[in-house]
This record gives sequence, C-alpha cells and structure tokens, in this order.
Amino acid sequence: MARAIRRRRSKVRTTLARISDSTVHRLSKYYRTLALFNDQGIKTISSDLLASHNGVTAAQVRKDLSCFGAFGRRGLGYTVVDLKKNIGTIMGLGKTWRVALIGVGNIGRALLEYDQFHLHGFPIKIAFDSDPTKIGKEFHGIPVRDVANLEAEMKREKVEIAVVAVPMSTAQNVVDRLVAGGIKAILNFAPINLTVPPGVFIRHENMAIEIEALAFALTNPDLVKGD
Repeated sequence: MARAIRRRRSKVRTTLARISDSTVHRLSKYYRTLALFNDQGIKTISSDLLASHNGVTAAQVRKDLSCFGAFGRRGLGYTVVDLKKNIGTIMGLGKTWRVALIGVGNIGRALLEYDQFHLHGFPIKIAFDSDPTKIGKEFHGIPVRDVANLEAEMKREKVEIAVVAVPMSTAQNVVDRLVAGGIKAILNFAPINLTVPPGVFIRHENMAIEIEALAFALTNPDLVKGD
C-alpha cells in the first residue's frame, strides 16, 4: 500500500513538472473568473464561456484542466464552486503562506498596502530594510527588521515566500542571501533578471518592461498581436 501511494505521488510530480508557465497563468485567470461567477451566483459554466472570458479557446481550457484530472461532465459543463475549489487546490491556494518583504522603499510600502496579498492567503508577516530610520518601526502594522539578520530571520520565522523590492544594485546579493536562508520561492520587483540555483523558483515583475511594451504597441499598432 505504501509503495502504491509513493508511486502515485511520483506520477503526479512527474506530470506537474511538465506544466508550462503559460498554463499556470491561465489557471490563475480561470480561478479569478470562477470567483467572479461564484459571487454573481452562477452555478455552472461551460468551457466555451470560461474560454471567452479569458481570451482562449474552449479546447485550450479543456486541455489545461485535463493536465490535472477530469472535471465537469460532457453536456453539463463545470460546477463553478467545485472547479474553483479544485483549481485553488492545484495552485496551492488552500493555505496561508508566510511571506516576507525585503525593501521598504516606495514599491515596498505600496506592496504593504496591497490588501489582495492578505485576502488571497499571502500575508506579509515581516519586512526588512537597511535604513536605520525604518528598522524597528511598523508600516501598516508590519514590523521592519534589520536586513543584516536576513538569513537567520528567514529560518526563525519559517518564511516560505520572499518578495524583493530593493535597488537593482543590491538585488542579486539579497536573493543569494535568501537562498542561503532556505527560501525556495521569490517574487522579484527589482528591474533586473536574477539567477537562482536549481530548486529555487523566482518570478520577475518588471513594471518598466510592461509599460514599455504598451508604448511599443501604441507606436507600432500594426505589428502587435493582441492576446
């Protein structure tokens, strides 16, 4: 029995390892669409309707969901609340994650004010900075600690996800120290791509690149393919 359970878990991990970033992004969009429909009292949804709200085809929706099992019934569609719950479980949204913020500058303070992190299970528990005028204070109820103690604090507080909002010149050093502190998941707001070792996951949120892409679209509308 134990061997059978381990084989099933191994098979799941093998399957998940093949899931693309684009599929994960679409799952997040499906989840938000389902949350909206649930709030509106909609009980069931077809793959066509879910697809039309997310700019993809019904076949793409079915393909994305089939990576994780069978959902819905042919001719009847999906039960909104059940599909939302299942996608939430797949995405790891069924728990509260311990998040730390490194850098309490303009972007960092804006992130501390962003209530959606908390509402979706990603509350920022602690923040770090090197500025002595900020260390020891609280911003929006979040205590700011000395970044000099970063590695030890990551382990002591059992942080699972770190958000990096420091200047470009110090970002790689901060990420290296987070990795040394045992962090496996990092969201980077510094305007630079950072390197991490295998087994550590990093996402880059570069607002400058995104707004430059919009400027390109306005300058060259005939060259841009819409999503």
